[in-house]
Amino acid sequence: MEFTTDVFSQYDKKWALLTAGNIEKFNTMTISWGGFGTLWNKPVATVYVRNSRYTHEFLDNNEFFTVSFYPDEHKKILSVLGSKSGREMDKIHESGLTAKECGDSVTFEEAEVTFVCRKLMRQPLEIKYMLVDIAYQFYDREAPHDMYIGEIVDIIK
Repeated sequence: MEFTTDVFSQYDKKWALLTAGNIEKFNTMTISWGGFGTLWNKPVATVYVRNSRYTHEFLDNNEFFTVSFYPDEHKKILSVLGSKSGREMDKIHESGLTAKECGDSVTFEEAEVTFVCRKLMRQPLEIKYMLVDIAYQFYDREAPHDMYIGEIVDIIK
């Protein structure tokens, strides 16, 4: 597996779709927080999801998830997928993206690159361990995110 990119802008500037579940039942959401690195001698992707998000349920109930990145022309679609809930509408149908099976998870035909990840852990972020200004800025009115770390088991380009 090989992947070269500017890791500091990949999530922040390109955004990504985080998808969990199987081709029969899955959910996806747009994310802009995350990272790539090495942990426990494994290549990993880290993502952050509030427990109020529908995708959180799918992450908790499945062993695998994908993180996929898209060409800039899909930015509007990603914006919608990040602001609407799969509980209330068929986001995939509305987006026009083409879901496809990807190992034990799901990605989309339109993706430039997809990271297939095996969930290694979930850890709630705790406000008491954050700098006060970070806690106030990001969690004054909403619950903190949960951090998921997944071993990157495949990269599909």
